[in-house]
Amino acid sequence: MLLVFAFAKALLFATDVSAQGMPVYDNTNFVSLVKQLIESGKQTAEMIKSVKFLKDAKDAIEKVSSVVQQLRAVEEIGRNNQRLIQVMQNDMQDILNSPYIKPEEVVRVTESFEAIVQDSLDTMDFIDEILSSDYLKMSDAERAEILKKKEAESNEMVSSINLRTKRYRDIISFRKMQDKVNNRETAY
Repeated sequence: MLLVFAFAKALLFATDVSAQGMPVYDNTNFVSLVKQLIESGKQTAEMIKSVKFLKDAKDAIEKVSSVVQQLRAVEEIGRNNQRLIQVMQNDMQDILNSPYIKPEEVVRVTESFEAIVQDSLDTMDFIDEILSSDYLKMSDAERAEILKKKEAESNEMVSSINLRTKRYRDIISFRKMQDKVNNRETAY
């Protein structure tokens, strides 16, 4: 019995000596680390999904923005053409019916306004072609840029027609005043 006791003590003493240099692992820290890594992976996957969703949303917003710009440009061109029609219906008739416009000027006035109307019609045909087909496979941004240029041209057309109308009205007004001065009564 003493021998067994001495042998057990020797084994215990030997285990103590060899165990002092061995590292001891705590399984709870390792399990916690693995759980954190898994959770981090899930969060990263969710962030990637969020980034993709935001990118898709940004693309959709840019498309809508481009379409809105196109619609605004087309609306402005339409309003400008409406102004042109009003000038043609009202102001041009007044100018042409004025007794102070000479017969040879009627042709020039008519040709002047006719050129603007033809430009307007050409612009509307071009816009119709751009919007109704893929027109050389343009992107929405390129299409919006062309429509913006056409809108600027349309604004210039309205400015030109207003300037011409004002000029002809000024000519009529001047000739009217000149007629009154030339035909006034001189007996005092």
